[in-house]
Amino acid sequence: MHRHWATVAHNAIMWRVFHNDLRCRKQAITLFSSEATVNYRRLGSAGVKVSELSFGSWITFKTQLAEEAAYQCMKAAYDAGVNFFDNAEAYASGESEAIMGSVLKKMGWRRASYLVSTKFYWGMREAVNEYHTLNRKYLLQGIEGSLRRLQLDYVDLIYCHRPDPDTPVEEVVFTMDDIVRQGKAVYWGTSEWSADQIMQAWQLAERHHLHKPQMEQPQYNMLWRERVEKEYARLYSEIGLGLTIWSPLASGLLTGKYRQGVPAGSRLSLPGYEWLRESMLTPEHGNTIDALQGVAADLGCTLAQLALAWCVKNPNVSTVITGASRVEQVHENMRAQEVVPKLTPEVMERIEGILKNKPE
Repeated sequence: MHRHWATVAHNAIMWRVFHNDLRCRKQAITLFSSEATVNYRRLGSAGVKVSELSFGSWITFKTQLAEEAAYQCMKAAYDAGVNFFDNAEAYASGESEAIMGSVLKKMGWRRASYLVSTKFYWGMREAVNEYHTLNRKYLLQGIEGSLRRLQLDYVDLIYCHRPDPDTPVEEVVFTMDDIVRQGKAVYWGTSEWSADQIMQAWQLAERHHLHKPQMEQPQYNMLWRERVEKEYARLYSEIGLGLTIWSPLASGLLTGKYRQGVPAGSRLSLPGYEWLRESMLTPEHGNTIDALQGVAADLGCTLAQLALAWCVKNPNVSTVITGASRVEQVHENMRAQEVVPKLTPEVMERIEGILKNKPE
């Protein structure tokens, strides 16, 4: 009898301990959730998950951001829950990787808590075998240089930055597989490859039991949709392709900041980007921006937040790569997650009408 009541008392005590522990765990989860504002998705069919909003360094690092500013922007993104930081060998001729590597070292984040990418094709110098190529020699040397600048033992994602018509696809696929097997990258993929080129590489890897291309990094935004929504459509279900999309704000056009001209220090004001300015600042785009501004106003958000949320709304997009030249822009971009639930079928239909794209 005494043993029975002792057991009951013991179980009651253990239940209270368990209940208190569970309550503490829930509080911890709530605290974490209040700090992390982004959600996570699988990278296509891969097991790894990436934040729906990520942070990239194209154009901004060195050109617009020195190391201290890059530090503040990356910290703000990470604190918001961002776990993917995008880079490439060609960005600022390697300086972008060097800045990011220095910031990562200073941060001291757990390596398992974030993903870093790099890309190869354009090359660091205009020389034979080092420029506009994906040959084996270049790729094997390229990954070593990127790891040195990033101060990392490995990158999580490695991309073939463009297709190379002069290098056999077999050479590219076998080399990318070697880099993954050597532990210098975890996944490999492509950027701005056609659907047929991606499928050819995937089938070759399948046939030879090699690591397959897992993700593609295409341009995707309200003004640039064809490839992601039509050309790649079969690849999402057939091979589990993930997308890490770039230029969700159409090089800043979808922020509305260019409606009254080109602000000093903005992307379209930079030397060497005249081609981008000419293609973006058209009367047709201006009319579209004005109409989208009305949608954003009705939803109580900025045009940039609307544009980012619209990209996140696409279930085939694994992550939307954002950029920023100021930490305030990082905070604004992260709040795009709050807009996603507001994109009801009615709102999406209204946006489609503005973009003049009718569902098929």
